[in-house]
Amino acid sequence: MTVQDTTIPRPIPRFRGVDHKTLILIPPGIMLLVFFLCPFLIMGAVSFYYRVPDGFYEPDFVLANYAAFFDPVFLTALARSLTLCAVISVVCVSLAMPFTYLVSRMRRGIQVPIVILLLCILTLSEVILGFSWTILLSRTAGVSNVLVWLGILDRPVSYYPSRIGIMIAMLHFCFPFAVLTIYPPISRFDRSLPEAAATLGADPIRAFFTVVIPALRGTIISALVLVFVFALGAYLFPQMLGRPADWTLSVLITDQAIYKSNIPLAAAMSVFLCLICFVLIIGVGKLTKKTEG
Repeated sequence: MTVQDTTIPRPIPRFRGVDHKTLILIPPGIMLLVFFLCPFLIMGAVSFYYRVPDGFYEPDFVLANYAAFFDPVFLTALARSLTLCAVISVVCVSLAMPFTYLVSRMRRGIQVPIVILLLCILTLSEVILGFSWTILLSRTAGVSNVLVWLGILDRPVSYYPSRIGIMIAMLHFCFPFAVLTIYPPISRFDRSLPEAAATLGADPIRAFFTVVIPALRGTIISALVLVFVFALGAYLFPQMLGRPADWTLSVLITDQAIYKSNIPLAAAMSVFLCLICFVLIIGVGKLTKKTEG
């Protein structure tokens, strides 16, 4: 005869009526307040300041900085930047999804080195990656010399500055983020579902697109937005590997702030960029809840 354990579970400790879980959230909340919300409010206030013709600015409340958004030059740059980021995010996730699925089906001894390799790529700074790609895409010591040696090209060419160069570097930079975002949900995916589709006559490719992709659509959407936000905030790759016509919104903000000394307009563009990212994150959160529900 066994005696059941009748120990009463200890209540969660409280501090003057505050739940312990709430206390854990206080330090990150303070950090967000000090390092994000306060600078964002200051930046939002500066975006309404008046720019003095000599290159400085004075406190005021003018809408001229936001009215500049309707300029055809800005609208063209915005459309070009959003299109470039959308293409990068779609291509990156389209490559990361089957790659992660194949890795998740490998033995643990193979998965771990691949994940470690991806983490090693994340340790490299954008400066190192940017200069590396300027060499690889150059005419003197780049990939085109290998293509000439293979007989594919007649003479070496340079692939930068160009929009293709920006896309290649951004795909290299964002690919590990996409894989590491998709890897946890796909590693927990029930392997019996693709096997059941195979018993019904579906080949592996068809089972992947009809079973795995629909089941992980929320994860795919999250990875798309993550890569899009990273690409939208990229600064070094567009400046190092692209022409001024290929610059993203982040480079244009730096150009206004540093080289043209128009701090209010740069602040307004920064607020606009933050709002785009915020709307995307909120929209994806609601869309993910609907797809999972």
